[in-house]
Amino acid sequence: MTRLHDHLAEAIKDPDPIRVDDLICLRFETMKVYSALGAVRHLLDSGQVRPGDTLIDSSSGIYAHALALACHRYGMKCHIVGSTTVDRTLRIQLEILGATVEQVPSSNNLQLDQNLRVRRIGEILRDNPTYHWMQQYHDDIHYLGYRAIADLVASLVPSGPLCLVGGVGTGASTGAIAAYLRESGRDVNLVGVQPFGSVTFGAGHTQDPEMIIAGIGSSIEFRNVRHELYDRLHWVSFEYAMSAAVDLLRTSGVFAGLSAGAAYLSALWEHNCDRGRKHVFLAADTGFRYVESAFARHAEARPMASMRPREITSLDELAVPWSAMSWDRRESAQLQRQEVPSATPSH
Repeated sequence: MTRLHDHLAEAIKDPDPIRVDDLICLRFETMKVYSALGAVRHLLDSGQVRPGDTLIDSSSGIYAHALALACHRYGMKCHIVGSTTVDRTLRIQLEILGATVEQVPSSNNLQLDQNLRVRRIGEILRDNPTYHWMQQYHDDIHYLGYRAIADLVASLVPSGPLCLVGGVGTGASTGAIAAYLRESGRDVNLVGVQPFGSVTFGAGHTQDPEMIIAGIGSSIEFRNVRHELYDRLHWVSFEYAMSAAVDLLRTSGVFAGLSAGAAYLSALWEHNCDRGRKHVFLAADTGFRYVESAFARHAEARPMASMRPREITSLDELAVPWSAMSWDRRESAQLQRQEVPSATPSH
């Protein structure tokens, strides 16, 4: 029976579960709507904010849309400090939804871009102390909305060991889903996907000749990443993520972003290594914003069978285009970064 929703945010948050060979793909239009709705609802219920207050945060685009929808849903005001990846189509949507948007100056350096955005938020908060900073990179409140996805995964695969594969990002998606599943007693391996150049799991000393994948990599510390939740890590280059995203579209019809391509590639490898688990991977957003930068280059895509990871035991062995490592739920990434001094992030 079709459900009538009260708001678009409620309608688009639910993923489409799709079988892709022996894997399950959770294909979202925009996964962070779960996170934003859960966070805003909790802030209102706990009295930390009131209807009509202004919520502010930094975003490369996906969270901006999610927060604007959540604010629209609950009668809040929204201010976004965006990167240049917030394109004209998205910006117009945000403005019509009632959000105010400003973008930092263009930069090819992710660390400079992220630091500029955070610095700008600090300036705005000094002038507007009543604004509430959502801090998607740091506040565990963003875990709350993902319990519903854990429940969905449990219903799709009601028994047996699981493996969840997806971009680490701020940590509030893959980490939260796995944590909620484990709370219920499920045997869950969690495989996080990162781009080269990201400091989150100590790869800041590496560099992808193409680009860092937006949304799952960071040049600054994300404090809501719980490193001890992760069993395995995969670092995937733009070229390999693009190739896998093209293959995912070609073989299954799923049109998803670069992080989904990287997760698909990693999930296939993990499945080949451990067929005793059901593997679920996350396609967190659609592929529209990657049409020119990635999908238009589909003729360059590598065959899936030609791509294999380099299995490493230490971060100083990291190498483009694809490396994988058993993380074994270590409590702190900092312990591993000590092996590679240059990987320590600067703030």
